[in-house]
Parts: sequence; C-alpha cells; structure tokens
Amino acid sequence: MRKISLILCLSFCAFQLMAFNSGTDTAWKSKYEASLGFSQTSFTNWSAGGENALALNGMLNIYKMYAKDNVFWTNYLGLAYGVNFQQTDPKKRKTNDKINFLSKAGFRAWKNWDYAGLFEFKSQFDQGFNYPNDSIYISKFMAPGYFQLSLGMNYKPVEYFAVFISPIGARLTVVNDSKLTNSLDEKGNLIGAFGVIGDNTTLWQIGGSVNVVFKKDIMKNVNLLSKLDLFSDFGRNPQNIIVGWENNILMKVNKYLSLAFTSMLIYDDNINYTDKEGNTKGPKTQFRETFAIGFAYSLEHK
Repeated sequence: MRKISLILCLSFCAFQLMAFNSGTDTAWKSKYEASLGFSQTSFTNWSAGGENALALNGMLNIYKMYAKDNVFWTNYLGLAYGVNFQQTDPKKRKTNDKINFLSKAGFRAWKNWDYAGLFEFKSQFDQGFNYPNDSIYISKFMAPGYFQLSLGMNYKPVEYFAVFISPIGARLTVVNDSKLTNSLDEKGNLIGAFGVIGDNTTLWQIGGSVNVVFKKDIMKNVNLLSKLDLFSDFGRNPQNIIVGWENNILMKVNKYLSLAFTSMLIYDDNINYTDKEGNTKGPKTQFRETFAIGFAYSLEHK
C-alpha cells in the first residue's frame, strides 16, 4: 500500500510539473521524455545451455524551465524502474530504481553567471537486495534518501550546459529503517548503513559542492543527458569526494521506437561494499548500466 501511495504521490507531482506553466506564458519551456524498454531471451532444446529471461525498464523525465528578464528557475524530475524475470531463484530481480528531483533558481549576476540556490532529492521506489540473496533487503524507499540544499553561483555559457558551484551547503542522508542502521559486519561490529549508525536515522553533512548538467542532441535523433554531482564534507575527510555521475542516452529510431542506454557511477565514503558472502569490504566505486530497446515518446513545449 505504501508503494502504491508513493507512486500515486509522485505521479501527482509529475502532472503538477506538467501543468506548471500557462500556455500563454512564453517564459516557460517544457520537455517530457518517456520510454518503456524490454529484452527477451528464450531457449528451446538449446545444446549450449541458457536460461529464459525477460527484462522490462521504464523511464520518465520531466523538465520545466522558466527564464524571464534576469530570473531563472529550472526543475527536473527523473523516475526509472527496471525488473528482470528469470527461471532461477530469485525469479524477480530489480535492475533499475531511481527517484530524482532537482530544482535550481537564481538571478543574473553578470554575463554567463547567476546567483543561485539548488535543492535536490534522491531515493528509490523499492527494496534492494544483494543478489542472489533476496531474503534480507539492504535498501528501500527513504533508506537511503538524500536531500541537498546549496547556495552558490551558476555558470551557463550555452543553453545545454550549466555548472553550479557552491562553497557552502547542507547534505542530509536519511535511513528510515533501524534494521539497516543497526547492521553488523562479519566480526560483529556495528557499521550501520549509508553512514547512519545505531538508533540514528539521519546524517548531516556541511560542505561544498559542484553540480554539472549537459543535455543536448549530440547527433540527429540521439539525445544525451549527463549529470555530475560532487560533494565534499568539510567536517569529515573532505578529500574523499562524494561522486554521482549519471548518463542517459536516448536514440530514437522513429516517433515511437527507441534505444535507451543509462549508466550510473557512485562513490560515497559512507557506503560500505558487502560481497555475496556477507563480508564488508569498505567503500568502493559502484557502477550500473542498462541498455534496452522499446517504446519512447517525447514532447517539447516552448
């Protein structure tokens, strides 16, 4: 029921963003991208061996941009979910799960620079597991959930590229599950989850950040969204930069058929890596990529 309520709530927010601007207000620009991709593998009397599998991946991106006189306001909502069905246990495995909302606003300082503030929220819809073990979840909605609020300068020399530089800001990590925050390593030591330990549910960090966004048609019918987030915690190991680098490539074959490639690279000193035997190895660079063919639709309003 909670998942259904969450989906309905986010869908409502999505429609609110869609309806954010008046049709007569030319200061607003909007873009909507949606895709549903799938892949399927089937074997019949295949002597080399193999396993039947079906994968589904859905994605929705909504962009709302306002610019008038010396004021701008940019909003982005990105939702994604993917699942794989196969014969061996666990038969259902999550392959992609993303909730990302970003809002950035400011006013002109000089030339290509603006005074700006940024707010960002990240989390996921569903429980995550360290497959093939699906008996104990290691993440879920708001475990973790990330909030960032920063003040700084926004540099935008061209329409498709922007860099936000913040000398000071706050980052809040929420792990709303005591089972995760009280987790132990193989030696019985309390290690928590995502930097939140024991009976705590939050981790506050004060630091500087850099957020880079590139979105452009790099060739005909091929659009690239590249989003890089960097954060340095001034209070604890500021040299260990928290990195999040997301890339989405949407290649349109025709109006409704597309190829989609997504990748995500993460490094966070607060996230410990646990192998399939349950041994904690400390922080490591994380990487995920997804490639799918399917249906896509995009709409742009200016």
